[in-house]
Amino acid sequence: MRLTKQTNYAVRMLMYCAANHGHLSRIPEIARAYGVSELFLFKILQPLNKAGLVETVRGRNGGVKLGRAADKITLFDVVRVTEDSFAMAECFEDDGAIECPLVDSCGLNSALRKALNAFFDVLAEYTIDDLVKARPQINFLLGLDAVDMKKVVAPAA
Repeated sequence: MRLTKQTNYAVRMLMYCAANHGHLSRIPEIARAYGVSELFLFKILQPLNKAGLVETVRGRNGGVKLGRAADKITLFDVVRVTEDSFAMAECFEDDGAIECPLVDSCGLNSALRKALNAFFDVLAEYTIDDLVKARPQINFLLGLDAVDMKKVVAPAA
């Protein structure tokens, strides 16, 4: 099973927002931290927002924040929103094009379904908070310390 680039960066975006707790995260800052395009992140943002995993704030001082606490967002929540298909074999697809006589009683189909469910169960055990806490230096690695310093050191008008 291989997750898409969209899912990978959706998780990373949520981790950034969790590490930047208490502040709005801006897409250009997230894109710079991960070395990806802003347009790509904006495309990922839409399904995350629709699912309530993030909230967006519009305007000059707008940005993105988690839609609920980081310890309440599981990896399964993210994968469910960002992946289009979990068909591990053609017999999992719903287009009815399969012509295998064993499709309804195949041992392979059953084994793959069991493996997929185990995969989902493991993803449901891990939260965005778990991933952030596993990296004590995450703020430094993402450049969030520098962002905080800019906010503190910004000259008065």
